[in-house]
Amino acid sequence: MKPILGLAAAALLAAAPARAALLPDEENTIGVFRGASASVVYVTNIAVRQNIFMDEFALPQGSGSGFIWDREGHVVTNYHVVAGGDAFLVTLRDHTELKAELVGAEPRKDIAVLRVRVPADKFKSLPLGDSGRLQVGQKAVAIGNPFGLDNTLTTGVISALGRQVRSIAGVTIRDMIQTDAAINPGNSGGPLLDSAGNLIGMNMLIYSPSGASAGIGFAVPVNTIRKIVPQLIQYGRSVQPGIGVTILRDEQKLYLLGEVDGVVISEVEPGLPAARAGVRGLGRDFGGRLTVGDIIVAVEDVPIKDYDDLYNAMDHCKVGDAVRFKFLRGGKARTLKLELVNVF
Repeated sequence: MKPILGLAAAALLAAAPARAALLPDEENTIGVFRGASASVVYVTNIAVRQNIFMDEFALPQGSGSGFIWDREGHVVTNYHVVAGGDAFLVTLRDHTELKAELVGAEPRKDIAVLRVRVPADKFKSLPLGDSGRLQVGQKAVAIGNPFGLDNTLTTGVISALGRQVRSIAGVTIRDMIQTDAAINPGNSGGPLLDSAGNLIGMNMLIYSPSGASAGIGFAVPVNTIRKIVPQLIQYGRSVQPGIGVTILRDEQKLYLLGEVDGVVISEVEPGLPAARAGVRGLGRDFGGRLTVGDIIVAVEDVPIKDYDDLYNAMDHCKVGDAVRFKFLRGGKARTLKLELVNVF
């Protein structure tokens, strides 16, 4: 015999509001978060210090986010999250804390790779998207640990593409993604995802006078991450195609020579393409005065005014490419086609 509800209980059930149906966009956001949140980690940067008795102690000096790259335990984050650290902790979604080692870093792209020792079944990587196919206005989902609050989700859109942002190493990253998805301190290193849950970028910084989100955030595009991370895992640093020269950094050039457009070659390494082509570096005359040899003023018809221009021009090249360099020597220009080699 079925129990009979009292009139008061029946009335309450009848009056209870039905659970509201989710909108398609809400369902999509929930699905992206559920699919990706297990791949997002919390990264703690630790400095090891000694007291007057020479006892060592750990001092947390910063934190940020990161995301799982593969089942071998590699975690990708921003370089500025781990810069200056002596030890690192990675905290998974289930609050498991793991010691991590720094595998490699590329400050000029603000990318670093950590590695933890963990069973492969605990590591779920994110599917990679294609930042070259992004469009302004499409949905963007950011997951991270702002202000230490783990697994926080914010949503927005791609606000702009191809933005230029100065990296911690002083060169410009020229293909950054701009988003209005809220990014706050602690979000650095976390993933930026599209509506399919694919990784499209790594959240890097915000533009804000107050230090909190003002609707302008920037992310390193996934195509850059896809290129750099395997190199960091294999070599500990990124592969640098070049012609076998060292150059004067901009501050050195200004101090020694004053205002000079182009990149001044300091030394030429024997046996490499530049040396074989007769490229010259700095020298001294009979009186001991500094003499300038060759100055790089263009790469593949792209004008070169400083190191930033040269780095970004070479960033589109790879080892084995034959590239046209325009040099200036004593006011006379000449163009040489040189094969790029790995100079690290």
